[in-house]
Amino acid sequence: MGRLTSILLMGTYLFLSLGAAMALYTGGSDTGACIAAALATMAVCFAIHNFVNQYLSERRLSKEIDLVRDAHRLMVEAIDVTQKDMVELADQMQHQRVGRTDELTTEVKMLENLVLKLGESIEERLSDWKAGPAQVAAPAPLSRQEQQAMALIETVRQALIENRVDLYLQPVVSLPQRKTIYYESFSRLRDATGRVLMPAEYLSVAEPEGLVPSIDNLLLFRCVQIVRRLAKQDRRIGIFCNISLTSLRDEVFFPQFLEFLNENRDLADSVIFELGQDAYAARGAMEARHMARLADMGFKFSLDKITSIDLDLTDLQRSDVRYVKIGANVLLDQLMNIDGKPALRFLKDIHAGDYANLLARYGIDVIAEKVENERQVVDILEIEVAYAQGHLFGEPRAIKEQVLLETAPPAGFIKSTLPPQRRRA
Repeated sequence: MGRLTSILLMGTYLFLSLGAAMALYTGGSDTGACIAAALATMAVCFAIHNFVNQYLSERRLSKEIDLVRDAHRLMVEAIDVTQKDMVELADQMQHQRVGRTDELTTEVKMLENLVLKLGESIEERLSDWKAGPAQVAAPAPLSRQEQQAMALIETVRQALIENRVDLYLQPVVSLPQRKTIYYESFSRLRDATGRVLMPAEYLSVAEPEGLVPSIDNLLLFRCVQIVRRLAKQDRRIGIFCNISLTSLRDEVFFPQFLEFLNENRDLADSVIFELGQDAYAARGAMEARHMARLADMGFKFSLDKITSIDLDLTDLQRSDVRYVKIGANVLLDQLMNIDGKPALRFLKDIHAGDYANLLARYGIDVIAEKVENERQVVDILEIEVAYAQGHLFGEPRAIKEQVLLETAPPAGFIKSTLPPQRRRA
């Protein structure tokens, strides 16, 4: 009850008491009787006031208790709903884990089948090589250079067999923001002591021995696994993965790898297969057909090692080549000045900045690679090239060992893809 209401009621009670006293006084009663009547009236009013006030308080308290009970009931219902949702969520997570486990198990089984198919005759051929025909005469002693080459070949083979192959990634950035958009992958071998072997050191002996496809195969496998790992983290970054003509024409490996990629079509926007310009020009019918099969699954291609920027754009578009990487020096060496405007030597009639736009009309992005200094960046921006790669933006860095272990192929994968060792005549 509010203060104003209480004051008004008190005034009313006082008015009634005075009214009762005046009534008795008017009727001829003495002063004592009038005062007694006033006090009695006041007492009755206060009694009625207390009774009504207590009734209202009890009623208000009852309403508050009812509200508390309603709130408690709603809270209990909310807790029940939350517990039910948590149980359902736990069940869903369990089902997802089981689903992912089943998916991983299926993939591992597929890879195991791949290994078995690739390695069925390897051990037998290696045994035949080690035994050798008894009637063959002993070979002539090896020269020092030949001994070094044979030792390097064996080092490469052991690095592949023992999975001493590291994956390096170098960023490809957008200009002028320099935000990492893609990565290019590189493979590096390590010998038994941990020393890193650069490609220039081992490719000259690995290629004649047929070891390059095995290196490419491991790189392809790891690129796919790294992209899958990034995709789980919602990092949609593409990776350029080098692929050789030897791998494209490999009648044993390629069909199995095609099957593996077919199971991972969701990665088609993130894995870009890269060939050199000379390799692309030298591809035969089988390699072109296998590239077309990859393109049918949504995978795209890139050309690097560009020596001539006068490209057959229609042919590139038809082959699903979506990127060309041109060395900064190669690209800038083509610049010339005509009437105060930059132009290209083989396209003198158009502005140099229109070259990237010309390729874009065929769905091809230009990436300036081997960018080493800021001056090159300024020149590249003037001809409106939107992407760049080079040590200026980041050197190739090795993937952490833990990630490499998680993306390692099944046991025996590389050994089963190695060609038999060649005997020296």
